[in-house]
Amino acid sequence: MTEKPAIIVDLNFHPEQVREGLRHAFSGRGVINRLDPANDGADLSKAAYALLWKPKADLFQRATGLKVLFSGGAGVDHVLTLPGLPDLPLVRFVDPTLTTRMSEWVVMQCLMHLRQQVAYDRNRRKKIWNPLVQPEASEITVGIMGMGVLGSDSARKLKAIGFNVIGWSKSGKPVDGVEMHGAESLDAFLAKTDMLVGLLPLTPETRGIFNGDLFSRLRRSGPLGGPVFINAGRGGSQVETDIIAALNSGRLKGASLDVFETEPLPATSPLWEMDTVMMTPHTAADSDVSALFAHVERQIERYESGQPLQHLVERGAGY
Repeated sequence: MTEKPAIIVDLNFHPEQVREGLRHAFSGRGVINRLDPANDGADLSKAAYALLWKPKADLFQRATGLKVLFSGGAGVDHVLTLPGLPDLPLVRFVDPTLTTRMSEWVVMQCLMHLRQQVAYDRNRRKKIWNPLVQPEASEITVGIMGMGVLGSDSARKLKAIGFNVIGWSKSGKPVDGVEMHGAESLDAFLAKTDMLVGLLPLTPETRGIFNGDLFSRLRRSGPLGGPVFINAGRGGSQVETDIIAALNSGRLKGASLDVFETEPLPATSPLWEMDTVMMTPHTAADSDVSALFAHVERQIERYESGQPLQHLVERGAGY
């Protein structure tokens, strides 16, 4: 029986999670787990596949026989900027578990701002009992920038709760049940938006797009008393000095951030101390290791049986 081509697993994840997941994955196939010190000197040249998330710097110099690359997350900007990246098919991680985790986070943040939890937490620390006026979800328009798999699922769930949801993407491609805007109607989109949700991939066009100028165009007359910014896309899409300035000036009433320009967020960042900000450490849609390995196995089976790979990245578009 011919041995299946090997796979390199070069994931900057928790070592025990990767080790446990690999016990039940890639049966009959050689696996080189680069988190295992025993593999430091392993021959990588015969491996046909590599699963990556912030891989070691020498990967592409040593793994010269690769045929397909797999991203360990939904985003691929961390792969596209790797030195020495070979011109090979690159597959994004798309899976219901990842999609659900992201939309849960987005819904949670929208509800927290709707129910004014930031203000209540601030009052609790000061031992202030002060019931606040409570708008309904139907009075709030959530504008989602980035209407791919993650944005579309978030939109469906937000609409089910009662929020008014509109979407924006560069193409303005239709999404069922959602009023969509394209590049030419960004101003109209922003003018309607009370809660702005960022789920954009990181491309040259989206780098720094969430900035002071954009925040100034959000709707200010909504029932929350000011717009809210929520970002779980990519840290490079936001300008944190502008977020801080907008919060301090009242241009933004609040923010929820899962991604940052520099990660981990430096201890010197003012965001740590701002009581108008809710933060999570890039965990809105953590990859489930078992689901990730199963996804890669399915794509390898397709590739080895002559079927086209799914979720291929368009290098020119950046996603």
